[in-house]
Parts: sequence; structure tokens; C-alpha cells
Amino acid sequence: MSTNEMLKGPQLTSAESELVSERPPSPVLTLAAALLGFALICLDASVVNVALPAIGSSFGAGMSGLQWVVDAYTLPFAALMLSTGAFADRAGASRAYAIGTTMFALASAACGLAPNLPTLIGARVVQGAAAAVVLPASLALVRQAYTDPARRARAVAAWAAGGSAAVALGPVVGGALTTAWDWRGIFFVNLPLGAVILALLVRAPRSPRRPAPLDLPGQVTAVVALTALTFAVIEGGTPGWAALAVAVVAAVVFLRVEARGLHPVVPLDLFRNRTVAVAVAAGAAVSVAFYSMVFVFSLFFQQVQGRSALYAGLMFLPMTGLIAVTNVVAGKLAGRYGARLPMVVGQGLAVVGLLVLLYADAGTPPVLLALLLVPMALGCALTVPPLTAAMMDAVPAERAGVAAGVLNSARQTAGALGIAVFGALVSDGFVAGMRLSLVISAALLALTGLLSFRLAGPSANSA
Repeated sequence: MSTNEMLKGPQLTSAESELVSERPPSPVLTLAAALLGFALICLDASVVNVALPAIGSSFGAGMSGLQWVVDAYTLPFAALMLSTGAFADRAGASRAYAIGTTMFALASAACGLAPNLPTLIGARVVQGAAAAVVLPASLALVRQAYTDPARRARAVAAWAAGGSAAVALGPVVGGALTTAWDWRGIFFVNLPLGAVILALLVRAPRSPRRPAPLDLPGQVTAVVALTALTFAVIEGGTPGWAALAVAVVAAVVFLRVEARGLHPVVPLDLFRNRTVAVAVAAGAAVSVAFYSMVFVFSLFFQQVQGRSALYAGLMFLPMTGLIAVTNVVAGKLAGRYGARLPMVVGQGLAVVGLLVLLYADAGTPPVLLALLLVPMALGCALTVPPLTAAMMDAVPAERAGVAAGVLNSARQTAGALGIAVFGALVSDGFVAGMRLSLVISAALLALTGLLSFRLAGPSANSA
């Protein structure tokens, strides 16, 4: 789905127009349904982290089990996002959204009722797959509901703000539910929210179905490669080496399929454009730093410093609460000065923030740590909007949808792999592993920051 199509809205045939007109349009209700669904899947990406020690205690799970609880959601979310935009077009955005929301709610119930860790991990996989359907379908619903460009822009901004707010509240909500109730509450709370979304969706006009090509071989090999690579990092040993071999073979097949396919999920020629390559690399580095540090410090506050889940969640509020504001500022800076300046400044700030955290140890006051996490988070938040804008400017309009899918998938995948690697590091000695994780994250951002510095300035932003 291209950006032009997203902005113009679907072109309906007469038969489809009659179908859509069966119910009176409800733009506000449609926006509410789309915003809640997007917020729900963003919330679930962050709400679990502070509940991990409680989950581990409940099932007697070690570090690898906790890593899978997180990555079982992130991996299918990342990999399937390459194709779910096309699925939403083929099924119709409203149908795809209803399917994804229903799947997500049922999987959440299965997570909350899970009698053991394998069942929980399996249900998390279904959650991640459902989230991959919900995200593009929710944005398509907003596009469909608002035909006026100015109103649509405000609606999309509200949609994005809902996701940012959910990310900010995720650790606090997770900590509160885990402390006051149980870790299962973080999944059960999704059920009433899912019911509200489906009730609102009833009032939304039906979406037309449109032909959209699917690259099933590319999608399957991408899933196999990413899953095998993550398994290799988390599990290690002989099974890990075998999984790594599978990942390499699957990656080679994926590259061959994408190079020869008529409608590849990842058009490899996109990366011949330096701006695209740098934007994807910077987005991946930001995700490694941000999501992995939330994972690591969620465990640090509880397992090393002995704090409660609620206390740990509150410690993330200063950093996450400023993200939405910083995103807005970053967008304005990019519009005025071009993408390069906020990208370089943002990544530089994140590097400094990560290096400052090297001084953290078991005796560091948690409130001080909460403040020390802010520069890293602000640097990441300052980087993402301009790198997204730079990438969108660097590709033709008809490929913008594919490019956005590639960028988002790369970011989610990088976050999952970061959690896999850093989880393995802290399992051999938490503070030492945490410091090594900080150094690796800082090095990645320093490298992509240097690459970002070489991007064209504002006058050549679309080159």
C-alpha cells in the first residue's frame, strides 16, 4: 500500500460504494477504534517487561524463558508486518482489523490462563501475529474515515499519540497490575479493551477489498531466518549452532527469493539508496538501545535492587513520559533543518546517556537511575521521526508503504535480537553483562550517528 493511496483513500466501485453506504459513517468512532487497537498492541509490547520476574517466579523460568516471553511477541510482530499490509488490503481494513483484534483478545486470554511457560510463549506468538495485522489495518481505517487531508492529518497525529501514550504507560500499568493483582492481570486487561474496540468497529463503514500481491516464499523464509537466529542467541550450545545454520540457509534462500520475485516483501534495491540504508540501520540501532535497556533495567530494578514491580514501572515514567513531546519537537526540527541534524544530535545524546549509565550498580539510588535513563530515551525519541521522514522522502511515493514496512520490521527485529543478546549477557553476571550491553548499544548508535552525519543536508533531502 503506497503513501499516495493511504492519503487519497481507496477508490470504490459502485458496488463497493453501496456496500460502504449501508451504515452511516462514524469518523470519530472509527478513529477511537483504530487508536485503541494501536494503543493496545503498543501497550502489550512494554507492559510485560516489569512483570517478567513474577512470571519467572510463577513458572520457575530462567533468563532464557523470560527472553522468549518478550521475543515470542516481538518476532512474529516484526516478521509478519512485511505482509500484513497487503493482507489488510485483500481482506478489507475493517475485516482485517476485526480479525486481528479478536485474535489478540483470545490470545491474551490464553496468556492469562497459561498453566506453564510453553503455553504462555505459544500464546504470545499468536498475540504478536495478531498485532502485526492490527497495526496496518488500524492506520488504513483512519485513512478511510477521513477524506479531508487536514482532518486526516490531525486524526493520524491522534492515532500516533495513542501509541506513544501506551508505550509510556506500559511499565507503570504492568507494575501496578502485577503488584495489586498478579502478572496474569496484564493479559486479562486486554479483554474488555478488545470488546470495546469491536463494539466501536460495528459502527465503522465496511472497507472494500482490493487486490494486493503476497510474497509467501519471502515471508516464510524471513520468519524461519529470524526465529532460528533468535533461538541460536538465546539457547546457545549445540542446539544454538544448529539453529544458526538453519538461520543462515533461510537467509540465503530469502535473499534469492527477494532478488527474483515480482512482488518481494523486501525489495533489495531499496538499499542501494544510501538514505534508506542509513535510516534502516539507525532505526535498528535505536531499537536495540531503547527496547533492550527497558528489558535489562526492568530486571535490574527488581532482581538486583529488590524493588517491587510497581516501583520498577514508576522508575520508567520520567523517560517514557517525555517521548511523545520529544517526537513532536523532532518532527518540527526535521521540517526546519532537515533530517540530518536531529538524527545526529539524537544519536549523540543517546550515546552519552548510555555511557553515563555505566556507573550504575546495585547501590545506585533508583530515582537517580530513573533520571539517568532520560537522556538515552530522549536521544532515541529525537532520532526516529526524522529518520522516518528521510526514508519516506528518499523513495518514490508508490514504494512508500513497502519502505515503511521494511523500516518498522527492521526496528522490531533489532529490538528482539537485542533482548536475546543482552539477556544472555546479564545471565552470566548481571551488572557486568549490563555494562557490556550499554557499551554495545552505544557503539552501534555511534556508528549509525557517523553514517547519519554523511547524509545530504536539507536542500538535498529527497535525493
